[in-house]
Amino acid sequence: MRIALGVTGGVAAYKAAELVRRLQQEKLDVQVVMTRGAQEFITPLTFAALTGQKVITEMFSAAGAAPANVESAIEHIAVAQRIDLLLVAPATADIIGKFARGIADDFLTTLHLATKAPVIVAPAMNVNMWGHAATQENLSTLRARGVHVVNPDEGYLACGMVGSGRLAGTEAIVEKVREVLGLRRDLVGQTVLVTAGPTCEDLDPVRYLTNRSSGKMGYSLADAANRRGASVVLVSGPTDLKAPEGVDWVPVRSTEQMQDAVRERAREANIVIMAAAVADFRPAAPHDQKLKRGEGNFTLELEPTPDILAEIGREKAGRILVGFAAETERIAENAKDKLARKGADIIVANDVTQEGAGFDVDTNIVTLYLRDSREIPLPKMSKFDVANRILDQVLLLKERR
Repeated sequence: MRIALGVTGGVAAYKAAELVRRLQQEKLDVQVVMTRGAQEFITPLTFAALTGQKVITEMFSAAGAAPANVESAIEHIAVAQRIDLLLVAPATADIIGKFARGIADDFLTTLHLATKAPVIVAPAMNVNMWGHAATQENLSTLRARGVHVVNPDEGYLACGMVGSGRLAGTEAIVEKVREVLGLRRDLVGQTVLVTAGPTCEDLDPVRYLTNRSSGKMGYSLADAANRRGASVVLVSGPTDLKAPEGVDWVPVRSTEQMQDAVRERAREANIVIMAAAVADFRPAAPHDQKLKRGEGNFTLELEPTPDILAEIGREKAGRILVGFAAETERIAENAKDKLARKGADIIVANDVTQEGAGFDVDTNIVTLYLRDSREIPLPKMSKFDVANRILDQVLLLKERR
C-alpha cells in the first residue's frame, strides 16, 4: 500500500524520519512531500535516502531545473490517484488551517484537495497555538469531513513551555495508520511456527544436495504473522534473507536439524506453517573426505529424509497445520493427495514452472486446498499478500473450531 507523508515546518519534522522507517516496517511504500518550511528543519536528502524515492518539495520546477513537461505539471494528480492514504506529520497550525479552508498554494495542499484517499493529520505546535479557537475550529471542520486526527501529547515543548502540542508518539501514529488502512492485529495471543528456505544434505565436506528455494515465501509468512500480532518462531534453512524484526529466528542447515528444531518449538505453537522446501533425500553414506574425479560413472545412493510435515500431522494436538506443495505437474491431484496423507488442514500448492510462481521471485500464484474439499485459487500477487490470504484462512479454521 502507498502512503504520501506530508512533512511541514515544525521542530518535530525530524521525527518524521523515524516515522518513515516504522511505516516501511509495516510494508508500506512511503512517498514524502515536504513544504518549504519543513526544509528549514530537515533536508529532502534524508528522506530520499530512507525511501529510495524522489522527495517532492515544489509544485513547479525551480529556476534552472529541467523544463516542465506534462508529467511534472500534473504530478500532484498522479500522486493523488496512486496513494492509499495521506498522512501529515507533523501538521502545523498553518497546514491545518489551509486544509480546513481549501487553500491549495503548494504541492501538499493541492494534493490534499486532489486525493480521495483517507487523510490523517498529527498536529504539533506551541501549546497556545494548539489551544487557540481558530486551530480547534479548523480541526473540528476537518473531523466533520472525515479527516482523522492524532491528538498531540502533553509534555515539555521545544519552545520551553509545558502542555499539549508535542507530536504524538510514532507508535500512536502508526496505530492510527493501521486502523485507517484496515491493517489487522488479529493474531494477538497466537504462537505461529513457520519453516522456510531449503535444507542442505552433505555428500562430502565440499558438496551437498539442496534445492532452489530462496525462503521468500516462508519469511513473508513470518513477517505477516508478526505484523498481525502473533508470537512467531521462524525455523529457517540457509538463505540470504534477514529475519523480520521481532521474530524468533532459529537457523538450521539439514533436514534432521530442522526436524529437531520443529519438534522442540512446535509444543508452544497454535499454528504450524511448513513453507520450507525440505530435501526429500540425502546421501545414504556421506563421505568424510572430498570425492575425487575418477574414470567412468559415479553412483550415488540416496535415502529418504525425515518427513517433518507428516510427523507434525500425526501429533497435531489441536494445532492448525499448513503444508506447501511445489509441483510441476498434476497440481490438484498431488496437492489433494498430500493433504490426505500428511494430516494437514491446508495445502498451499503452486506450479513452479509458471512465470511469477517459481523460486526466488517476489510473487506467487497458488491454490489453497482445504480438508472440507474447498479449493481457493489466488491470482498472481506478492508473496506477502499470499501470506496474508493464507493467514486469513487459518483464522477462519480456528473460528470454526
